[in-house]
Amino acid sequence: MKIAMFDVHRFDQKVFTPIAESFGVHFDYFETRLTMETVKLTKGYRVLCCFVNDNLDENVLAELAGGSVELIALRCAGFNNVDVECANRLGIKVVRVPKYSPYSVAEHAVALILCLLRKIHKSYNRVRDHNFSLEGLVGREIHGKTVGVVGTGKIGSTFVKIMNGFGCKILAFDLFKDPTLVEKYECSYVGLDELLNKADIVSLHLPLTSVTKHILNEKTMSNLKGGVTLINTGRGGLIDTCALLRKLESGTIGAAGLDVYEDESRFFFQDLSESIISDDCLVRLLSFPNVIMTSHQAFLTHEALSNIANTTIENIKDFEVGRPLKNQI
Repeated sequence: MKIAMFDVHRFDQKVFTPIAESFGVHFDYFETRLTMETVKLTKGYRVLCCFVNDNLDENVLAELAGGSVELIALRCAGFNNVDVECANRLGIKVVRVPKYSPYSVAEHAVALILCLLRKIHKSYNRVRDHNFSLEGLVGREIHGKTVGVVGTGKIGSTFVKIMNGFGCKILAFDLFKDPTLVEKYECSYVGLDELLNKADIVSLHLPLTSVTKHILNEKTMSNLKGGVTLINTGRGGLIDTCALLRKLESGTIGAAGLDVYEDESRFFFQDLSESIISDDCLVRLLSFPNVIMTSHQAFLTHEALSNIANTTIENIKDFEVGRPLKNQI
């Protein structure tokens, strides 16, 4: 069975190849992303392995349906880049990795918080320039702060447990409440407006859907507590970027740690150090001294990559031998 993997990086190949060999599976690796311009590369393949920035909209899916593709195996949890309804209609099955390591993303969110509150990014750059002054580096402790967790799925609930260990008061917002978090970690579920109004730190752990898109917008962010630290390791589209910039400029948001960006597909996972960034919002965000951005890095741990590879290949093997697809969308 021929399998094509798109948007491949060296770390993908390094992890996937030995696991694939142990399963008797072979991938053809393509560094390019799947788009209307590159869809011709899928000719002759029954299975495609895709990532978060591959384009699987109605037009691309129609091209795939006209060829040999029967399965799209996403090596990620999110599927907002896939027109699942269209894929189902065209008879193309879609599977994903619903969980890999919630600790990878939750711990990255904590790392962003610590970096911002203790101004580690500023200190790091100073010391490299042999500037050992402590002026302007007075930070804040996490202990005793009120932390708002928006989304308490696998990653969000892991984040709750970690922040409980720091001695924080936890407020949570989710349509589906987890009683274990309430009982074991003294987590209180509240409405979104109340959470935003009371939390010193707000961390987003939601998938991107039509309901959650721009859940933080001009209106909802008007409820933010002044000087709040905002963390997003979910999806860039959860935040209205223009509104975020206005809140940073006004000081309503005291600091922001962002691992995702609303229009990241044009920039992330590429070395653009010799290029001009043609996105005014991104350039402005990068100019703020109280903003830290990482390039969709939160998932990138050895443990998570290994879990992703194993689950992805198991999904493909299930399809190959005709077993039920337990991770089908």
